[in-house]
Amino acid sequence: MRATSLLAPTLREAPAEAEIISHQLLVRAGFIRRVAAGVYNYLPLTMRVLKKIEQIIREEMDAAGGQELLMPIIQPAELWQDSGRWNVYGPELFRLKDRHDRDFALGPTHEEIITSLVKGEVSSYKQLPLLLYQIQNKYRDERRPRFGLLRGREFIMKDLYSFDRDQEGLDVSYMKMYHAYTKIFKRCGLTFRPVEADSGAIGGSDTHEFMVLADSGEAAVLFCGNEDCEYAANVEKAAQVFKNEKEKEELKPLSVKETPNMRTVEQVSTFLNIKPQKIIKTILYENEHGVVAALVRGDREVNEIKLLNALGCLRLDLAGENTVKKATGAAVGFAGPVGLKGIKIIADLEVAALVNAVAGANKGDAHIINVNPGRDFTIDLLTDIRMVQAGEPCPSCGSELKEARGIEVGQVFKLGDKYSKILGATYSDENGTSKTIIMGCYGIGVTRTMAAAVEQNHDQDGIIWPASIAPFHTVIIPVNTRDSSQVDLAEEIYGRLWSGGVETVLDDRAERAGVKFKDADLIGYPLRITIGSKAVAEKQVEVRVRKTGEMYLVPLDQVESVVRELLGKL
Repeated sequence: MRATSLLAPTLREAPAEAEIISHQLLVRAGFIRRVAAGVYNYLPLTMRVLKKIEQIIREEMDAAGGQELLMPIIQPAELWQDSGRWNVYGPELFRLKDRHDRDFALGPTHEEIITSLVKGEVSSYKQLPLLLYQIQNKYRDERRPRFGLLRGREFIMKDLYSFDRDQEGLDVSYMKMYHAYTKIFKRCGLTFRPVEADSGAIGGSDTHEFMVLADSGEAAVLFCGNEDCEYAANVEKAAQVFKNEKEKEELKPLSVKETPNMRTVEQVSTFLNIKPQKIIKTILYENEHGVVAALVRGDREVNEIKLLNALGCLRLDLAGENTVKKATGAAVGFAGPVGLKGIKIIADLEVAALVNAVAGANKGDAHIINVNPGRDFTIDLLTDIRMVQAGEPCPSCGSELKEARGIEVGQVFKLGDKYSKILGATYSDENGTSKTIIMGCYGIGVTRTMAAAVEQNHDQDGIIWPASIAPFHTVIIPVNTRDSSQVDLAEEIYGRLWSGGVETVLDDRAERAGVKFKDADLIGYPLRITIGSKAVAEKQVEVRVRKTGEMYLVPLDQVESVVRELLGKL
């Protein structure tokens, strides 16, 4: 490809809305252009990267026994209503009507469609197991699209669905995909970690997220500091290690203390001269069933995913000021479990171990001291509902947990019979008995993987693509395009590299060499070959490695072999 023919419009400044480095660099380097919030044009350089990621995915999916198909983006509402997800997905689901006033959705995922397909085509145990996948655009009406390709409303995703006879078969399919994902992200040149995760609206039991580690990652990952322990989980899933030991302290009588304008844990603990650990933090939430109160220790935070799962509700929203005042009789900051009527109380495990704690008095400017769970209020549900933090013990081996930031690029789920049972996908076993098919679901965000690669591989000058997914392997830059000897040598090497299978750009633009160098670094070509007067005179060219900055003077007859050798290391 010649640069004069390549649509790669580089910019010196990033747009104001670009908050993170991948968004900034992909715009500046001429990979994407914004159409609307969360919707982008993918320019030629992007398409080359995406095709390489997709090819890696296809090769590993096929090697694991997957068969590729393509399902419709437009999905009838009836299937979503049958599965019970038409309302669960809420406003993120793009909904539309056809000219006959029938309801449809733009597919954010394809569990309903694939289950319906298999229901109609699979009837015997002899047809199982089955692994079916597609690579396709998905649509989710994000409340706040941001971060470029990391959180868009239209994106490309690979989703594979497994269909097995029983749980043992699902376990095999799940591990096939787990190992295939490990190979995919290694081949993409990424540093990543599989972590235990929550299944969210997809549902099911066991699930792992594959997180690309990057300082700018949107999610916190907790992992064991013991190198021999493989425990890792995102903060939504990480389980606490709880020692069921009550504080050894004589129970004291309840007493109300005036705490004027003391609303926060920090304010109350300072005012009463107590540790935050002695405070019961009471937070009110609303779901489809009404108002609930969540209790955690004052030095902890509520994990809303754990709380939602514990309640088994479809939605969970922080209660507003009016709701709090109506439920407790006081403003936000003074809620407490003592005397709270008509509201279900869900407490974290640590709360039950507190003795003579402090809680809001359900009236303005007051707190109650010497509150004791069981004696002074009843806990309706006692379970783990708090965020785990770095420094706490590992649930697997007891070593200290450490924290990193990560970007989710893939997730694997054990769905079980969540969709097959409700949609009637069955098979006949060897005895002719009808049984429900057991399913798994496995997704990779193709566009997210591209953006995550940039988040993990860049410097102050631009992108540093791993060679396996780089748009082109090499760029050739003749220093002076008015010097025919330099141009001729550049043309010769360009032809030789392409003939040898090295994807190469010849920067034949009538620009200063400095401009070309800056663009080469910005776009992130793994190798740069510079051809100047010295190359012509001494029959050797300068090869620079983008990742390390290393320079090599290479004889003309060795260019192809050296380039291939260097690319093999990147």
